[in-house]
Amino acid sequence: MANSPSGFLLAARGFPLLAAAIATAVIGSHLPSRAASIATPNLVLHQTRSSPLDLEVAGDVAGLSPGSVGYLTRDDLLQLPQIRFTVRDDTNFSGPTQISGVAVAELLRRLSAHPENDLAVAICDDLYQANYPKSYLLAHQPVLALLINGQEPRNWPKDAEGFGMDIGPYLISHAAFVPSYQVLGHPEKPQVPWGVVRLEFRDETAVLGTIQPRGSHAGDPEVQSGYRLAAQNCFRCHNLGKQGGEKAGRPWLVLSAWASAAPDYFTAYVRNPKSKNARAEMPGNPDYDDATMHALLAYFRTFIPSGENP
Repeated sequence: MANSPSGFLLAARGFPLLAAAIATAVIGSHLPSRAASIATPNLVLHQTRSSPLDLEVAGDVAGLSPGSVGYLTRDDLLQLPQIRFTVRDDTNFSGPTQISGVAVAELLRRLSAHPENDLAVAICDDLYQANYPKSYLLAHQPVLALLINGQEPRNWPKDAEGFGMDIGPYLISHAAFVPSYQVLGHPEKPQVPWGVVRLEFRDETAVLGTIQPRGSHAGDPEVQSGYRLAAQNCFRCHNLGKQGGEKAGRPWLVLSAWASAAPDYFTAYVRNPKSKNARAEMPGNPDYDDATMHALLAYFRTFIPSGENP
C-alpha cells in the first residue's frame, strides 16, 4: 500500500508552528468504561481494540509491560486539550484545511514512562514511520489530527498522491512549517505522515544512535551531513534492526552495500527511482547535486566493515 510517502531514501510532507499553548489537564472519569484497562499517570489505555479507529499505543509507556499494546479511542483523544488551526502548506491537502487534534508532545507527556528521554514514533499501516525527537516537537509542534474540516475520518479527503487511498484513521500535521536547519542547502523536511495507526515512545538516544555513522571517518563533515540527510529522510522507510520504517523492504545495510559496491546505481536511483525501476514508488530527488550524493555515499559506506570500503 502506498499510503504514505514511500521509497528508497525520501518521503516528505508539511509542518507547523502553533501559537496556541498546550493546556495540561488530567482525564480519568471522563473516559468510557471498559472491561479491561491500564491506568497510566494521566490516561487510561484499553487492553482490547473496540474499533478500527482506535489508536495503538506501545513502547516505553507508563503502566504498559514491554511488548504490550494499549489502545485509545477517538473519544478518549477528544477529551484531551484540542488544538485548532488552518494549515496552508501541508502537501496532504490541495488548499487551506482546518485541522483539530492533540499535540504529539501532549501525548508523549501523558503516556511516556520517560518523557524527558523519549521521542514519539508515528507508524503507518504500510510500515512507513516518522520520528519526532525533542528538537522537532519544540520547533514544529506537530498535531495528531482528529478532525479535518470538522469531519471524522470517513469524510476526509483521499491521499494527495492520487491512489484514492483513505488518509485516516490518523495523520499528523502542523499549523505552518518553517525549516529549522539546512544540510548542504537542503532545508529540513516536514514529517506529516497519513494512515497513522500506532504511536510508540522510544528512547531518543537509542533510536538515533542506531544509525550513527561508524568507524574512523564517522566524524568527517561530509559523513555527518550524509547522516543528517539519511536520518531525516531514509529512516522513514528503511530500517536498521528494530529501528526505522519498513515500508521499502530494503534494510539499512542493503543501502550501505549499494553505496559501496554500486555508487552509480545508488546515485541514479536516489535522483530518479523510475530510471532504475519503473514500478518504484519513491519520489525522486533531482535537486540532490554531486556534493549531496557524495555525502550520502560517504555516510552509508561507514557501515561497511573496514577493508571492504572502496
